[in-house]
Amino acid sequence: MTPYKTLEVFGPEHEYSIVDNELKPLPIVDRILKGFHGRIVNSVELPRFTIGKELQLHVMEIKPNAPFSSPEVFEETMHEAVTAMEEHVESKYNAHLLGMGMHPLLTLDETRIWPHRHKQIYAAYSKIFDLKRHGWLNIQSFQLNLPYSNEKDGVLQHNLLSNLCPFLAAIASASPIFEGKLGSHVDNRLHFYMENQREVRSVTGDLVPEYVFSLAQYKKQIIGRYSFDMAKAGADKCILNKDWVNSRGVIFRFDRKALEIRVMDEQECVKSDVALSCFIRAVLRGFVKNSKTRLLSHETIVKNLKSVIKQGLKANVDHPDGQTARQVCRHLLKVAFEHAEPEEKKYLPLIARRI
Repeated sequence: MTPYKTLEVFGPEHEYSIVDNELKPLPIVDRILKGFHGRIVNSVELPRFTIGKELQLHVMEIKPNAPFSSPEVFEETMHEAVTAMEEHVESKYNAHLLGMGMHPLLTLDETRIWPHRHKQIYAAYSKIFDLKRHGWLNIQSFQLNLPYSNEKDGVLQHNLLSNLCPFLAAIASASPIFEGKLGSHVDNRLHFYMENQREVRSVTGDLVPEYVFSLAQYKKQIIGRYSFDMAKAGADKCILNKDWVNSRGVIFRFDRKALEIRVMDEQECVKSDVALSCFIRAVLRGFVKNSKTRLLSHETIVKNLKSVIKQGLKANVDHPDGQTARQVCRHLLKVAFEHAEPEEKKYLPLIARRI
């Protein structure tokens, strides 16, 4: 693994449903992977990007083979990847890729869980969780990995991102519809996601990451806590003491020395994913440079996030920079413009239009 400086690169991961011409979900990701590799595998590395499986057999992950320092290269590469895969599945399977945070029409009886290699992981989850829920089988997130070069930077970045969670959700919400009807929340993906592991609450917590002051504390109080609770519930060893099991909106990925942001819905186009990434990196850069950046209480952030999941940018929030999520996001956008690099600034007007 190449070591990167703090915030030096973007590491995106995208999730797309495979659908037919009527938007019916097609559980054929195993067939697609076999078509490239000759046998069923978890992922296939192509020249510039990698495609892989997810829990749901109708959802494909697309990610770059290496992270990006340039937003423009990010957009070019991932647009090429999505276009190439769209053309491939259309020609071979009469299928298409569908973004968004949730499939808008899917019913749970149309889904299947990945039945091949690593199926023991999903079997382990199914022992303690009910996987037949939208929060497991009908969610698509845009995940962004941001590197940290040392423990101090990682902890600071983690805590700052905790404060940003409600407002990233407000800007990125792209799941208003499920099962063909307008849902009760603006961000239905997060609404379902918050409850998908309710049998062992400590795995997701409040979705908003708790503040930490060291990696040792994180491993003991977060990973250690949910691993203990899962073991008590009868979980198999293959999902115990794993950093990736943590289902909060931001988690440490120690194998890649990065923070993985999971609170955002997959967007309708790659350019929007890039814009979100530029916004996040620029805001973090501004927060780090401002020693007076105020961290709200964990309880306040959780309350704000729940309001945003329900009402989006219109939500009333408890925040020094605005009374609504939209007002706070406008303030954050100003911070982003002030601290964005030239390439990043080109993408921020897209965030401005969204707000």
